[in-house]
Amino acid sequence: MKSLEQLLDIFLAFFRASNLAFGGGPAIIPLIQAEVINHGWMTLEQFSEGLAIATSLPGPIAALLSGYVGYHVAGWPGVLAALLGTLALTSILVIALTGFLMKHNNSPVLKGALTGVRPLVAVLVAKTAFDMGLSAFPSMWSWVIAGAAMICLYKLKLHPGIVIILSMVFGLLVFQ
Repeated sequence: MKSLEQLLDIFLAFFRASNLAFGGGPAIIPLIQAEVINHGWMTLEQFSEGLAIATSLPGPIAALLSGYVGYHVAGWPGVLAALLGTLALTSILVIALTGFLMKHNNSPVLKGALTGVRPLVAVLVAKTAFDMGLSAFPSMWSWVIAGAAMICLYKLKLHPGIVIILSMVFGLLVFQ
């Protein structure tokens, strides 16, 4: 069994990431990445692989990614610590604040705060994409997959889920 100190580190890392993320699922990715890299739990390449796995599965990215990292670091106890860190306070806050937010959703103060934070979320997601992009294109095939994905998503307007499945099948055929 992993040490209690290590499990507490995992819990606190995901607690910080989860409670500083603002703007939905993608906003948490750079925060988790920073925690994972700063703790030395994974390399950027390992994190990118975990993110690829997490995004190809159904469910919320925060829970999937925290479970993946938690397992990588400390097995099943690590999964539990990471998921509790990610979900506990957020779940309680959502339950407690839903009524307040619904009552004040037209508040200029709330609208101003949300308008101010949206560009930050976009920059955080772009930074993560750029950082991962540096290791995501090790070969010419990676560029082919990226180009084909762009065409499928933007030109052919295919659903992202279909594009993910197609890229996985392509990867199985070419890289196996």
